[in-house]
Amino acid sequence: MSDPSGEHGDPAVAFESAKLGVWTFLATEVLLFGALFTAYTVFRIRYPEMFRVEHAKLDRVLGAANTVVLITSSLMVVLGVDAIKRGKARLLEAYFGATILLAGVFLCVKYAEYAAKFHHGIYPRTNLFFSIYFMLTGLHGIHVLLGMGVLSYVIILSRRGRLSASYYTPAEMSGLYWHFVDLVWIYLFPLLYLVG
Repeated sequence: MSDPSGEHGDPAVAFESAKLGVWTFLATEVLLFGALFTAYTVFRIRYPEMFRVEHAKLDRVLGAANTVVLITSSLMVVLGVDAIKRGKARLLEAYFGATILLAGVFLCVKYAEYAAKFHHGIYPRTNLFFSIYFMLTGLHGIHVLLGMGVLSYVIILSRRGRLSASYYTPAEMSGLYWHFVDLVWIYLFPLLYLVG
């Protein structure tokens, strides 16, 4: 059974090829964040008192709020992928649109958090803790922006009639990427905000 546009040949082959590509890309991203998490751990062991004092300057409430926002956004992605698998393109678009909106909320909260730090004279060069904090959260924020772009592209494909119950590879692959973005934050939140 081929997809309606006829551009993808066998949907099963297209899906497996895309999945391999996305997992390979995500593996490189895991290496990148893994190296940064390792650097954080090494410096935390070396300078425990500085990390304990500086981490207390982070707003746990905002961090927790952003955690809830991203977990909810991942649920929206799951529901969207499930919707297109059942042939409900408009529902996919609504769920992915909600995910993009939640991602925007996440970035607004992060902006408010950064603005508060700058207002209090805390910058990436303030000390080692905040250098790592801004690097990790900034890199994650870039990934959130990229995810918003990918999800928007999937919505455009859906509106053009390119997705259906028989061909939904772009939706599924963008979902994998978004879950990775969410998972990175699930590690960042306790690492930066909770571990004192």
